[in-house]
Amino acid sequence: MGITVDVAYKSLNKFTEVLCGDKVEILKTEDSNILILADGMGSGVKANILSTLTSKILGTMFLNGATLEECVETIVETLPICQVRKVAYSTFSILQVFHNGDAYLIEFDNPSCIFIRNGELVRIPQNIRVIRDKKINEFRFKVQKGDALILMSDGTIHAGVGQLLNFGWTWEEIAQYAVKQYRLTISAMRLATAICQACDDLYMCRPGDDTTVAAMRIIDSKPVHLMTGPAKNPEDDKLMVSDFMAGEGGTKRIVCGGTSATIVSRVLDKRLDVSLNYVDPEIPPMAYMDGIELVTEGVLTLNRVIQLLKRYVKNETVSEDFFLELDKPNGASMVAKMLIEDCTELHLYVGKAINSAYQNPGLPFDLGIRQNLVEQLKHTIEEMGKTVTVTYY
Repeated sequence: MGITVDVAYKSLNKFTEVLCGDKVEILKTEDSNILILADGMGSGVKANILSTLTSKILGTMFLNGATLEECVETIVETLPICQVRKVAYSTFSILQVFHNGDAYLIEFDNPSCIFIRNGELVRIPQNIRVIRDKKINEFRFKVQKGDALILMSDGTIHAGVGQLLNFGWTWEEIAQYAVKQYRLTISAMRLATAICQACDDLYMCRPGDDTTVAAMRIIDSKPVHLMTGPAKNPEDDKLMVSDFMAGEGGTKRIVCGGTSATIVSRVLDKRLDVSLNYVDPEIPPMAYMDGIELVTEGVLTLNRVIQLLKRYVKNETVSEDFFLELDKPNGASMVAKMLIEDCTELHLYVGKAINSAYQNPGLPFDLGIRQNLVEQLKHTIEEMGKTVTVTYY
């Protein structure tokens, strides 16, 4: 079946707390993707320690093939005892999706997973197992492309308690809101952020509990090819463009750099139309070429792209304002949006020719601005959990 997933999460710290008491781990094995959400008792430092320990233990043991019983027993024996409540406590949810479409969900005291298929809510049955006096719901099922699964900490269902809502935001109301957002949004991060933003609004921007929403969407593989810089040897131009244009029908292509765009235009014998419309005074205008999704300027645009991607990776700065910036019609925002929302694997085709406008020709390529930007781009995309390959010419 070849399942590909888009995974993201958004957290709100309890008001006045520096650390979040929820912890999310996103892991990959050879044949699956694993999403873990742990919620430590209380808030602040203690809760952060409890949730971090829980998520790390579960992640490490799952990666090494441990059973659910072994995981729960290890957590019970390992977590430090809270001096106030005299118990060691952290709730958790684990979602493992295999590449063949099999899925495995484990829930302990967190709100139930929201499962959306074909724009409709799918109820997850209760299959309770008792392990070390803990009631754990365990569910095995099949996923298909288009599905969305949402894990939450209990800060979501507490949103608005005693303020805008008497009894908080119920699970059913959150699920219906998620279904509505699912029909509007295209990425896991937009879905998670929308639900978190609604919780923040109900808390009147003063969350009474740590709140985390982690979303996983089952999607098609979306390769993106990005070419930047001319080849060191002009004779390699045709090879570079040929590699850049290779790939399956769904592959999207980006060219960053005026010289690169000219080379692609010449080799493919396609017209290059340069726009004079400065949408953003700090970002050079774009160009257009048949068969290429985005054609932009090079160094300045890539630098802004990396700034946007780093904000995304940092997570705390991702909000409605971030997505408004991502939706702007300038080259940098459009490249960043494609890499965040429409890319599962990135293939970089990088020319090693020295541009004297940006770099002293006496310096080696490895010390150049473009090489530095490529390394930053590769590292940041990998932090997003996507695969990156780089080919130099």
